[in-house]
Amino acid sequence: MEMKQPEIMNREDGGEHEKEQESQENGRLVADSVAEKGQKSCSGPGQVSNGYPSTSPQSPRDGAGAGADRGSTPGAFRTLVVQQTSLDPPRETWSKKMDFLLSVIGYAVDLGNVWRFPYICYQNGGGAFLLPYLLMAVFGGVPLFYMELALGQFHRSGCISIWKHICPIFKGIGFAICIIALYIAFYYNTIMAWALYYLLSSFRATLPWTTCTNQWNTPNCTHYLSTDLNVSWTNYSISPAEEFYIRQVLQVHLSPGLHQLGWVSWQLALCLLFIFIVVYFSIWKGVKTSGKVVWVTATFPYLVLLILLIRGATLPGAWRGVVFYLKPDWSKLLTTTVWLDAAAQIFFSLGPGFGVLLAFASYNPFHNNCYKDALVTSSVNCLTSFLSGFVIFTVLGYMAEMRQQRVETVAKDAGPSLLFIIYAEAIANMPAATFFAIIFFLMIIMLGLDSTFAGLEGVITAMLDEFPHLLARRREWFVLGLVCVCYLGALSTLTYGGAFVVKLFEEYATGPAVITVVFLEVIAVSWFYGTTRFCNDVQLMLGFAPGVFWRVCWVAICPCFLLFIIGSFLAFPPEVRLFDYLYPFWTTVLGYCIGVSSFICVPSYMVYLLVTTKGTFKQRLLKSITPEAPGSSGPQRDTIVITNAV
Repeated sequence: MEMKQPEIMNREDGGEHEKEQESQENGRLVADSVAEKGQKSCSGPGQVSNGYPSTSPQSPRDGAGAGADRGSTPGAFRTLVVQQTSLDPPRETWSKKMDFLLSVIGYAVDLGNVWRFPYICYQNGGGAFLLPYLLMAVFGGVPLFYMELALGQFHRSGCISIWKHICPIFKGIGFAICIIALYIAFYYNTIMAWALYYLLSSFRATLPWTTCTNQWNTPNCTHYLSTDLNVSWTNYSISPAEEFYIRQVLQVHLSPGLHQLGWVSWQLALCLLFIFIVVYFSIWKGVKTSGKVVWVTATFPYLVLLILLIRGATLPGAWRGVVFYLKPDWSKLLTTTVWLDAAAQIFFSLGPGFGVLLAFASYNPFHNNCYKDALVTSSVNCLTSFLSGFVIFTVLGYMAEMRQQRVETVAKDAGPSLLFIIYAEAIANMPAATFFAIIFFLMIIMLGLDSTFAGLEGVITAMLDEFPHLLARRREWFVLGLVCVCYLGALSTLTYGGAFVVKLFEEYATGPAVITVVFLEVIAVSWFYGTTRFCNDVQLMLGFAPGVFWRVCWVAICPCFLLFIIGSFLAFPPEVRLFDYLYPFWTTVLGYCIGVSSFICVPSYMVYLLVTTKGTFKQRLLKSITPEAPGSSGPQRDTIVITNAV
């Protein structure tokens, strides 16, 4: 049971110095005349951190003077504002504003910005793709991004406990988000383990994926460039970079498919263990530590991108890649696929619905301008995606020039293969290949670490807010247990057939489930909690309310935006293929079961709440969609009691 202690500060007679200090810590009493009662106090420094209006704190001397002046009017009413403050420790906050911004940017800018956006851009009309991409960002992605930052900052809660302040019956959304975050941790960090393997292999004069004389190479291995006059490329030829990736790093050739994954690769297991050790010591103490780590992990990729862009622009044939990347094909805009890809790309790039934005914003000061933060960070994310396209395609143009092939032939692979095969091979054929290989794969690891920090922090914040008395003082142990669970869950992705598991999780475990969860989140906030109430909350924080554009987006455009993506997933299920392996039908069923396993938390909690709530069905339904009264909700929220006294 939460323990609270009301204290009233006697401003009339001054009091003792010790009593004044105790009163300042535990409560404030403000004396106002009736004429001043009508004044608004909903903004400015006189607001308490949880969003309830209060007056500006005064020094004891000022308070005594004010009380004496007002007390001179006989029989006048005075308003006593009593603040009951929780005895629990205050909520942690970011050390600096830049810690928060870099954390959000690091979370939003991930591996998908480096490979997925350039690939989708050239596949969907090049420069013409930027039009649907920007429209989807303005009317769908950014409003959702802004909404989550505002929700997290106002209610100061993680993705589970926040729902009792909004609409309790949707609390299952928070549990679903946590399960989705675990699924992502199972496979996403494995890609960083691959990059770490490449990084360790780069510390040699001759990169191992440039020659065909290694033990993992086959007779079909062909090192083919325009300078190799005696080498011819056939339909059976395989580049040494592809064989290194498939046969040495992944060892996919030792697994026939998902039905027989094979043994765990001990090299990748050690690489992933190192990744999780870095993750643990970066987030175990909270945002105070992770906020410092992102100064390196969020800024270093931009330095590397700039270096690679300058180097790529000076390579022969770079212009061919840029033209192929940006040459507009306006006829593609008439197809539904382009708009679907634009919507999915901006959604997964900005990342609403994963609980991360709620968690990060909950550590902000109450009056932080989250509106400006949303615009800045989302703009940086989109510009980074656009910049990454130049970095990738200048190098692909160089590869096309060296192989004397067309750019689309070189860039036929999507996904991590674009980075670990095509780009790795291009780097290997540059002067100073070892240096560029080291900084490139270090950049890949940094990009992944930021997203992992954010994803796990979303789960940690949610659980600590939901079970504060159990976990608040045991954060380090809880984080250790969570990291161990993620490592054990990732073991299946470290097997010889682990790449097949990664692809399965990527296609089914996160996409449809998280989009459905965000759709329900928007409905709960806009239609049940109410757009008017939400906008009033924002005005209380920022001093201005969201305009008509944002209201229309939250009520109508964003739900339609999300329904469009969900409907396309259901109407056109993807044909999953990796290398030469076509996923059988039973893997599709397995994938949908994994996706449903997280989403099932939403209806399950609805039934649970309706069954356990007392009263008639109508009373239970009304109570389940009514936000809890302020003051009875969290261990760290303050209650303001206003009384009139003579």
